[in-house]
Order: sequence, then C-alpha cells, then structure tokens
Amino acid sequence: MDELKNWFDEAFFRELAEHFHQQYSKFDRKAFVISAMDGLDMLSLMQRLRRTTELVAQQLPSDFDRALEILAPVAPVYQGTFKGMFFPDFVGVYGRDHFDRSLDALKYFTRYSSSEFAIREFLRLDLERTLDVMTDWAGDEDHHVRRLASEGSRPRLPWSFQIRPLIEDPAPVKPVLDALSADPELYVRKSVANHLNDISKDHPELMLDWVNAWDQGVEETAWITKHASRSLLKQGHPRAFALFGFEASPDVSVSDFSLTPPVLSLGEALSFNFSITSNKKTAQKLAIDYIVHYVKKSGKTTTKVFKLRELVLPAGAKQEIKKSQTFADFTTRKHYSGDHRIEIVINGTPVASGSFNLKV
Repeated sequence: MDELKNWFDEAFFRELAEHFHQQYSKFDRKAFVISAMDGLDMLSLMQRLRRTTELVAQQLPSDFDRALEILAPVAPVYQGTFKGMFFPDFVGVYGRDHFDRSLDALKYFTRYSSSEFAIREFLRLDLERTLDVMTDWAGDEDHHVRRLASEGSRPRLPWSFQIRPLIEDPAPVKPVLDALSADPELYVRKSVANHLNDISKDHPELMLDWVNAWDQGVEETAWITKHASRSLLKQGHPRAFALFGFEASPDVSVSDFSLTPPVLSLGEALSFNFSITSNKKTAQKLAIDYIVHYVKKSGKTTTKVFKLRELVLPAGAKQEIKKSQTFADFTTRKHYSGDHRIEIVINGTPVASGSFNLKV
C-alpha cells in the first residue's frame, strides 16, 4: 500500500484542480494544490483519498446538489482508477442527510471507479433501507452497479469497516446474492464468490445451504460456488468437499515422500514428490493441497495453503505427484531463516509432512 499511495501525488492534484476549475470558476487551483501537498508524505493511501475529498469539499458550494453537479462531469476522467474513488467518498462523507440523492449519486459514480466503500456509510446509517436499494441494483443492466450490490454489502470488505449486523446475521443480503448467482460478468461473479467466502468464515453451514439451493448445472453458478468455498475446502470442511463430488473419507496410502534439498538458500527452489495409492475398489475424486509452515521473525510459524492438484484416482491405481517451489522474498511475504515444514493434505486430511532448513 506504501507504493499505491503515490497515485495521489502533486501531478494528480494539479490535474484534478484544473478539471474542477473548468467546471466551477471559483475553484482555487493554487490553494487546493498547496493544501493537498502539505505533509502528504506522512499520509497513507486511504488518508490521501480522504484528504482529496475534504479539500474538494472546501472549494465546492455547500449545497449538496450543486456540488454533485460539479463533480459528475469530472468523474469519467478517472474511469477505472482508484483515484476516482474520492467521488463516491464525497457522497459518503457529505451526503448522509440526503439519502435518495446520495444513493443515486453512488450508483452513477460506481460506473467510473467504485462506490463499494462509500455505500457502507449508508448501510451503517440505515441497513434495511439501503439494502432495499442494493437489491434493486442487483438487477441493473450495468454490471458495475450489479457488482456494487454485492461488493458494497460484504460483511468483511477489505480496507473498510465491518458491517457487524451482517456478520451476525447475513440473511438480509440473500436476495442480492440470489439475484447474482448466475451473473454473466466475471467481475460480478468474483464479488459474489468473495462475499460468500466472507460469510463462510462465520456461518459455513448457512453459506453451504444457500449455494446448495442454486442450480449447479449453470456454469456461472458452479464457478461462483467453487470460488466461494475455497476457505472451507482449505479447512477440510466435509460438506464443502461433498458439494464438488470429492471423496468424503479418502482411502489412500501415501509413500516415497521426499524433500530436496534438505537445506536451501533464499531464492532457490525446493522440490518435493510423493506417490498416492488408492485402497478402494471404486474411483476417488481427490483434492491435493500442500501447506507451507513458514518461520516468522519471532521464530514461531505461520501457514499458507497452496492448491496442488485435483484428480480422479481409479480403484487400486497409483499416482506420482511432483512439485517445485521457489522461496524468495516478495511484496506480501518476507522469509526468515529456520526449519520450515511442508505438509500434504488430501481432501482436508493431512497425510504426509517433511521439514527443510531455509537460510536467509
């Protein structure tokens, strides 16, 4: 996020000031840029977003409708960019006393960036009334608006505050998700899957009940269900595995598990392989994952699950599995020296493990 905050830099503020001055001659470009740059280096991405909102508000008329008239023609300039999210943020901050006008504005602005953060201010203000509008949005012809209906009502939306009533009881959002359960747009389906995955963290059985009621013969619906169940599959939830036809209690033997090399340096690759033999007289559908137990700076460990392979293992058959993974630092993970562990999991059940030493 440290790099992303540079989206809001001096060039952006100068450009934005010019656009607003063209729409509203009283917009003081020089004062706006000076204020925007004051202490900017100390601000995070979301703080820079909010600063933009507040400084624009200082320059625009206090009348909310008039301010929206000035904002509206500028929003398309920032179509598809995070920078444009300050337009709906303006509505979330200054439009709370103008419910109908504000939700119309959020529907408009979401076509150019996303109103997913701002709509949450209205969910917090009046959950039932806002969800009624969002349920209508789920049937909108514009896929950006349909996506907002799902994304904005997620109980645990990243980079935003939680909607506690929906964490405790997600039932009010069911009409939204039902309406989007076979959406033709991948952009929308990803949101629906992420929303359901959020719900599965608190109400796994309820989430599975919902998707079980959908027609899994529809390709788009099946895609949503599979991605929505990813956390439950990683946890080895029996109903989640059964939903996709995986063997509830796999009967296999794992042999010849090995890790090479036993000691490796940062930037090098670890290879591991093993064999799976079926002990059943019928075929078994298997989901094979592996868990890396990473050493943290404190010396304790943290885990990450990786998908390895899905296969149907015929009766009595034997299958060799090979995998290689490079251990290198990147933006979201820093490695530390110590004994790490690889654990093999089949349909949620650990079946083999081994250790290796990583030197950083």
